[in-house]
Amino acid sequence: MSSSIRTEIAKARRIVVKAGSSSLTTPQGTIDAHRIDALVDVLAARRGEGDEVVFVSSGAIAAGLGPLGLAGRPSELALQQAAASVGQGLLFARYTSSFARYGLTAGQILLTADDMMRRSHHRNAQRTLGELLALGVVPIVNENDTVATDEIRFGDNDRLAALVAHLTRADALILLSDVDALYTGDPRQPGARRIDEVRGPADLAGVELGASGRVGTGGMITKVEAARIAGVPVVLTNAAQAAQALAGEAVGTYFHPQDARRMSSRHLWLAHATTGQGRVVLDDGAVEAIVQRRTSLLPAGVTGVQGDFAAGDPVDLCGSDGAVVARGLVNYDAAEIPELMGRSTRWLARELGPEYEREIIHRDHLVILTNSGTGAGDE
Repeated sequence: MSSSIRTEIAKARRIVVKAGSSSLTTPQGTIDAHRIDALVDVLAARRGEGDEVVFVSSGAIAAGLGPLGLAGRPSELALQQAAASVGQGLLFARYTSSFARYGLTAGQILLTADDMMRRSHHRNAQRTLGELLALGVVPIVNENDTVATDEIRFGDNDRLAALVAHLTRADALILLSDVDALYTGDPRQPGARRIDEVRGPADLAGVELGASGRVGTGGMITKVEAARIAGVPVVLTNAAQAAQALAGEAVGTYFHPQDARRMSSRHLWLAHATTGQGRVVLDDGAVEAIVQRRTSLLPAGVTGVQGDFAAGDPVDLCGSDGAVVARGLVNYDAAEIPELMGRSTRWLARELGPEYEREIIHRDHLVILTNSGTGAGDE
């Protein structure tokens, strides 16, 4: 593949770089100062060119293993949180010292998935990141592993990095792993073929997405998913080739943006940062109207409701076959919807009061998730 296709990476004015635990720590679980300094050298060089860099760093739990005398990543959540508590401070102190060699200030931002799901928290994170960049600070983002529970975890910092790319309206995303590219199978085994470029799902046919490493939580599957939702050019490679990746050279695997048109910040948040708190089941006509004509969801098209949610929560919309087609912010509590199902808004206003003459979900607060119509209307 010609490197000319990666000019978007080389010309990016704002770029998100994510490094996994294996790129930052020793096999024993301690911080690898030489690796961190080498990576900071690359990031500082890009920053010196006048571009903005946001760094998403794994490694807090891994960095805490050695000081706590733990042989490997613990399975117990409380021990993971304890390791993160010890490791996060050590990790950020190292970054602060390393960036200071170039006269750069680092700023720490710790997020949970709950911060992304709550719209007010999401906006606050977006404002903070924007202000740090405006002040010339290098934001260093990590999941807040000291308080995150299994129910509210990102699962891996690859997804967090893709969401940060949305938050900051970045131009490109670099995912640094312990593997130099995406392969059709385990690259240590014969027959595994390297994939240089991914334009869409067809290029991933037959690819075996491996399991996680020893100190990390992700695998290739989380990186492919991050590339799918990032909405910007993505390069997957290893930390040793970070400089070449940032320069737009033909290293690693290049993922073309899956969505040519960027959605609004609210719709990006709704599609990729939230989780449906329940389900609203639609008839075929309502599915067609929402997916193809991008209409609001009216009570007349609703045939069922599942789960316990409150007005304002994100809920998934699905057809009679159970397939999720959209997600939106619902205007009613779950307990209210059964009485509204199949009714016109005019009838509801006449029988129940004018406050019921409104949509179940307004089109401005709804995003399509099905492949036949992913996206949302322009604002």
